[in-house]
Amino acid sequence: MSGLSELSLGKLPMDSWMTHLPCALWDIPLNQLAIPGSHNAITYCLDMNDRSPVDLTQPDMLQKLDKYMKPLIRPFVYKWAKTQECTIKQQLDCGVRYCDLRIAHRPNDSSTDLYFYHGVYTTLTVETVLGEIRQWLDAHPKEVIILSFSHFLGLSQELHMTLLTAIRNIFTSKLCPKMEALSLRNLWALGYQVIVAYEHNISSCHSDLWPPIPYWWANKCKAEALIEEFEQRKQCGRPGGFFVTGINLTEDLKYICTHPTESLKDLVMSTYPTLLGWVKEQTPGSKVHSVNIIAGDFITESQFVPIVVTLNEKLLKWSS
Repeated sequence: MSGLSELSLGKLPMDSWMTHLPCALWDIPLNQLAIPGSHNAITYCLDMNDRSPVDLTQPDMLQKLDKYMKPLIRPFVYKWAKTQECTIKQQLDCGVRYCDLRIAHRPNDSSTDLYFYHGVYTTLTVETVLGEIRQWLDAHPKEVIILSFSHFLGLSQELHMTLLTAIRNIFTSKLCPKMEALSLRNLWALGYQVIVAYEHNISSCHSDLWPPIPYWWANKCKAEALIEEFEQRKQCGRPGGFFVTGINLTEDLKYICTHPTESLKDLVMSTYPTLLGWVKEQTPGSKVHSVNIIAGDFITESQFVPIVVTLNEKLLKWSS
């Protein structure tokens, strides 16, 4: 890769794309790189057992319908709650470096086990998944992952501390404290591989918990409306640190009722050509209209990850 004409970042091995980036990108702050992310990353293991309740964030009407009409309601919940089909290891192998993690304690559970959730709870615990991420990091020592813990449901202060202890015990010296010079070169030199953003006020009290990462969510079910929303937001300028542009579409009750045979995946895959066309036009960096993390659904089902990684070529052209 001696010249820009020969360089195609989208053809790098996606399981180690950070490792193979040109040295001209090693000193650029991570919040100015284009980084592919996974929206609601751990929904591939939603509990299909009908005994599992729907999560408590769901509307009262849905909770009541689920309680009394479960055989009719549950198939719809599963079809529209699953945002990823691949395991966390498969997502990381595909190049994902930002994971949106929604954490819950199941109601009426006397244990301290924590789960992920979206519509219903997962079968895998948080500790199990974090352990899988640690194993993957051990095998990829120059890859850096941003884990965003948010949307906490049913967690007491004691359970937050239980989670924080688990994070520290699992990632140990790989856990990156808050610091200014956050570039790949600096992280490699210090052996840091995990940045934990934590959407709770305790993040300000702990040096190894980064503040919440802003997530641009358009709340639209049509690609064109989502793109229009993001173009308007870009006029106000990008946030100063990390931020996520979420190209995940959001179905409403009207859409679900008028598309009874479809699923979230059908919606996503039908709109990806339009959404990825827009992504290709974006530019990372520090400028007002720049992007940083771009997150989506079913991210292994398209060219989403290579397209996002390829955006970093635009930074090379500026620096040449």
